[in-house]
Amino acid sequence: MMRPGVKQYVVARPLYSEDSFAEDHEKIYRHHKTMLDHVKQYFTCDSKRAKNAALSLLPVISWMKIYRIKEWLLSDIVSGVSTGLVAVLQGLAYCLLASLPAWYGLFSAFFPVITYFFLGTSRHISVGPFPVLCLMIGSVVTRLVPDEGQPLNITAFEGLSIDERRVLVAYSVTFLTGIMQLAMGMLQVGFVVMYLSDTLVSGFTTAAAIHILVSQLKFVLGLQVPGISGPLSIIYTLEIIFNKITSTNVCDVVISLVIMGVVFIVKEINDRFKSKLPVPIPIEVIMTVIACGVSFAFDFKTRYGIDTVGHIPKGYESPVAPNIHILQETAVEAFPMAIVGFAVAFSVAKVYSVKHDYTIDGNQELIAFGVSNIFGASFKSFAASTSLSRSAVQESTGGKTQVAGLLSAIIVMIVTLAIGFLLEPLPKSVLGAVVIVNLKGMLMQFSEVPYLWRRDKPDCMVWLGTCFASIILGLDLGLAVGLGMELISVVIRAQFKNVFTLQCDVNGKAPPQIYEPEGVKIFRIPSPIFFANIEFFRSKLVEAVGFNPLRVLRKRNKALRMIRKLLKKGDLQWTSKGFLNTSCGPIQESEDESNMEELDLPTDFKDLPVRIDWNAELPANIVVPSVDLHSLILDFAAVSFLDISALKGLKTALKELIRVEIDVYIVACDPYILEKLYHCCFFDDEVQPSMFFLTLHDAMLHILEKHPESTEKKSNYEKVKKTIMHYICKNQMQLIFQCFKYGIQNTSLFMLLCRF
Repeated sequence: MMRPGVKQYVVARPLYSEDSFAEDHEKIYRHHKTMLDHVKQYFTCDSKRAKNAALSLLPVISWMKIYRIKEWLLSDIVSGVSTGLVAVLQGLAYCLLASLPAWYGLFSAFFPVITYFFLGTSRHISVGPFPVLCLMIGSVVTRLVPDEGQPLNITAFEGLSIDERRVLVAYSVTFLTGIMQLAMGMLQVGFVVMYLSDTLVSGFTTAAAIHILVSQLKFVLGLQVPGISGPLSIIYTLEIIFNKITSTNVCDVVISLVIMGVVFIVKEINDRFKSKLPVPIPIEVIMTVIACGVSFAFDFKTRYGIDTVGHIPKGYESPVAPNIHILQETAVEAFPMAIVGFAVAFSVAKVYSVKHDYTIDGNQELIAFGVSNIFGASFKSFAASTSLSRSAVQESTGGKTQVAGLLSAIIVMIVTLAIGFLLEPLPKSVLGAVVIVNLKGMLMQFSEVPYLWRRDKPDCMVWLGTCFASIILGLDLGLAVGLGMELISVVIRAQFKNVFTLQCDVNGKAPPQIYEPEGVKIFRIPSPIFFANIEFFRSKLVEAVGFNPLRVLRKRNKALRMIRKLLKKGDLQWTSKGFLNTSCGPIQESEDESNMEELDLPTDFKDLPVRIDWNAELPANIVVPSVDLHSLILDFAAVSFLDISALKGLKTALKELIRVEIDVYIVACDPYILEKLYHCCFFDDEVQPSMFFLTLHDAMLHILEKHPESTEKKSNYEKVKKTIMHYICKNQMQLIFQCFKYGIQNTSLFMLLCRF
């Protein structure tokens, strides 16, 4: 029933199969580049390409040319100072996660920022320590240089203190991480980040937040807890903390609770009134300054025995080289660090690039972080990425470009060279409290679980599996488990994709106002067909048609063999009224199992007096399953590729159906798949190109012309047309793609087809 006032259009065009469409419209063959062409193009160099290469390698040139000094400089200065103060505090705090002396965090907040200023494509992220990455470094450091017991037998450790050994391990693994990132960037494999889904990253970072929380408990409680790495490390750490809970330093606990309470409340105020505040209140910096002053005035270290940051050396150390033996020992841990560091930074950069309307290059970001980590490791910095909270400060305070990042590095440098001594009385419990409060965003990701369970259970299982594996087994093994579960979920979704016929949905319920013509099945395949799901596809096809075509074929060939035998013996004769049984006794069915291969061949009627009607009553009480289906339409609109195994399986399935006298039609097939079928010699005397039609509507009209008995009643015919038009409304652009495939030059014809 048409709604009043709704516009209509009517299209009249010939009925097209793929063959007839190709005959009427000449196909334009486009030149496809060979591997040699790509190699020549890659090594071809001219002035324009050299200029583009320089601009892509040094993105700073591109945005500095458009830098608006009057409009942007003041905003960048304000943002740089604010971000620099936060970077100093987070550098000290996150360094504790890496099991290193606190002042080395200032190096990570300075050196990587300098190189990223020239090489990075994001204008808003703040480069420096990232808590998850620091924790992964800490696990490597404590594995090679444990708090208790002997360190790994490495010659370079001789004569060094425990802190110096740990610093050596940290900057060596950072150097290797940078090498891996640089290599991936040079090889243009920035796409690897696509294999880390949002669900996997969310579960992984939530588990990392749990690890960070547990690692900071020893500072908040004032306990001496040795660093533990490897599987079940979090359980062993909690066991030690609970065993020593009676030795808790009350002063540390009080300081931590006060810091966490005040910082949490002010952060909530910042979030609620961020539209009214010119800049967020730097509450972490304020509380740190107050804690430093109070600790110094009342001599907390001597009077209450709390652990403080301690001596902070002035200046920077000379460049150093990594240790080869440590590189060999940490190669396995360095790779997930390279991936996680890049994935987090790229995700944050992508958010800000969309918000501020500019593009970022994943491969260039890999190069930028690779060089930053290599350069930083030379000055004893540990691996850098980006902190979500620090980047938010840089962007929300008005930062326009990486000039703000450069100014933040200058603030860090001033602290390192001149006023670092003011932070010496800072209690480590303050840093631990600041770290714990900043975990709120990551811990709140637990709220995603109910939503994922309701919307996408496989994704929910990936989240839970990644999270629990990372908590129990450690972050490196947990990431590997998460990737494995993600790949398994992809395989399961592709291999066991729901397929359905037109008259019913995947639950077997018939949609309203759907009519299926008699003797016709429409089978839609909603995914690519390949080696892993071809058997699933064939089983679902058998289920949809309601019978096994191979079994029916064998039954028919057995019946033909029986009829020939009876005719030869004279027990069966052909008359004008049909077959006549002349035998007096009952006819026994032959149990001859010889030549079983012949039963799989097409039925042959050449030596029989008449062609057998398999749906009619057969002579001599021979019973063969009846087949009410005469046409099957396979909708390939969602099939994007087929591999060789799928081609073989599909051809076998088509032959089995054709041999039981079912006309098979394939519609909306991608031109590249059709071209591949020709190249792979898919077609023969049985499987022919004429079974391919442009659209479902073309195939159905062809069937209705060939089998008019399906539309004897006009009312049913109208239902057929409405059903088909309703079904193909989602795929009406398929014909337009065919026009481009064959290069139609006739504008009026093209517009006519577009309207269809």
